Amino acid sequence: MLPHLCNGGIGPQWRWFSFIIDYTPEIVCLEIRPLWRHYFQNTRGLIFVVDSNDRDRVVEARDELHRMLNEDELRDAVLLVSANKQDLPNAMNAAEITDKLGLHSLRQRHWYIQSTCATSGEGLYEGLDWLSNNIANKA
Repeated sequence: MLPHLCNGGIGPQWRWFSFIIDYTPEIVCLEIRPLWRHYFQNTRGLIFVVDSNDRDRVVEARDELHRMLNEDELRDAVLLVSANKQDLPNAMNAAEITDKLGLHSLRQRHWYIQSTCATSGEGLYEGLDWLSNNIANKA
């Protein structure tokens, strides 16, 4: 679980997000990915992190994203795409990633793309604010 500090209201509020992290060697990831669907039940929001500097694998990222979004359990989930590594000089910007991931084709899906830099924290809270507000609005 990841705590998120919101700046609304009288004081800070903590909201908790549960998420899946795919941070394992490539071969293990391929074996684990089919099991992700067991975690999708009751999911209201999905965060998809993209390495904005990895042009060679953006098609693979697009295919994986669309494969997940086709799962019935995720049909109502809002989507936050985190375009990470924006601090690198050759990183794709949010518009280019939007195009390469085919986000405009997601007509029945509420989505948002946020430029981020995980090492500095830039854009992280803005993206999580969008996600928490849009999950709350759908409830």
